[in-house]
Amino acid sequence: MFRIIVVLMAVLTAHLGACAQTGVAAESRLPKAPPGQADPAFQAWLAAFRVEALSQGVSARTFDGAMRGVVPDVQVVTANNNQPEFVRPVWDYLSSAISDTRVVNGRNMLSQHRATLARLEETYGVDRHVLVAIWGLESGYGAFMGTHRVTQALATLAYSGRRTAFGREQLLAALKILERGDIPADQMTGSWAGAMGHTQFIPTTFNAFAVDADGDGKRDIWHSIPDALGSAGNYLGQSGWEKGGSWGQEVKLPDGFNYALADMSLSKAHSDWAALGVKGIKGEALNEGRSTLLLPAGYMGPAFLVQQNFRTVLRYNNATSYSLAVNLLADELRGRRGVVAAWPEDEQPLNAAARQEMQRLLTEKGYDTKGVDGIIGANTRDALRAWQVSVGLPADGYPTSGVLARLRR
Repeated sequence: MFRIIVVLMAVLTAHLGACAQTGVAAESRLPKAPPGQADPAFQAWLAAFRVEALSQGVSARTFDGAMRGVVPDVQVVTANNNQPEFVRPVWDYLSSAISDTRVVNGRNMLSQHRATLARLEETYGVDRHVLVAIWGLESGYGAFMGTHRVTQALATLAYSGRRTAFGREQLLAALKILERGDIPADQMTGSWAGAMGHTQFIPTTFNAFAVDADGDGKRDIWHSIPDALGSAGNYLGQSGWEKGGSWGQEVKLPDGFNYALADMSLSKAHSDWAALGVKGIKGEALNEGRSTLLLPAGYMGPAFLVQQNFRTVLRYNNATSYSLAVNLLADELRGRRGVVAAWPEDEQPLNAAARQEMQRLLTEKGYDTKGVDGIIGANTRDALRAWQVSVGLPADGYPTSGVLARLRR
């Protein structure tokens, strides 16, 4: 999907700084009428939204056809309110994302769609291996595109819960897609959050970046592979992709390294990293250009210097584990070896209560996390690094059970 909405994966890596908002339980506003009868409150909301949609250029015919029979979807409510107890370790996520099956299927897709991919690569400048990797991660090369009726899913989100503003914006955008005629209403299906097609675009991203790459007059990311991959290429191409550039490389850090330098807001020239003793994982020279140091599992795990194209993939999904998965999968599709250094697989993830406790303890000690929500975002990582420095620990900003135990003391 173009999931700038960061569903469970964004929580997985927790690199978003915003606090989660519980909101009013949407179940309390589900239809109370007996089965087969309309819920008056929802129907009143829908009537008001119809006025807004028509004022934004959606025709009555399009609105009424798209929203006929729409009611709040209990499955969407459940998914929207779900807050996972445990975050998934990055190494588990990568193992699943870069499975042997996904690599084999991806190579088959590269071969099967060779001519289309060559044309898209020339048009948008985005490496074909990256486009296929995104396709593989988003929908399993079209195998899992979602079966929710998009207008119903988005109406559910817009009606109540913690993401009403998102739901309203996306529902209006979805109606504009239907107004333009890119897809019939009964074929507009997707995820519970409104992500659609082979490449899982949300409606606003579709309207901004979807393209008609097969020349049939429609932007159809559900049925046309050229349209879907071309749309992804157009999105990345307009989001800062550097043609011919590298996403980054795995590196080896010297003993005594200052792990506080592993911060996505900090970049250095390759010569500066080299002067600090950073080398390619096999001793090779560092890539040219500016890079940021990424420690996805803290100082005990692999280290990467990531560059502009890594950041561009973050525009697709703002989770560093996602961009890492896309780029490592693309490398596998090119026939390159994966991660060399070992992951700290003995380290167990903290549950939600433990993450909240860590935030409370840091704040109590004078290192303000800007909220206690159980999400280890930028504010919490900054606070954790500052505390680690104060007690002489490696300042990687990475939450572990050992760090929590030390905080408790």
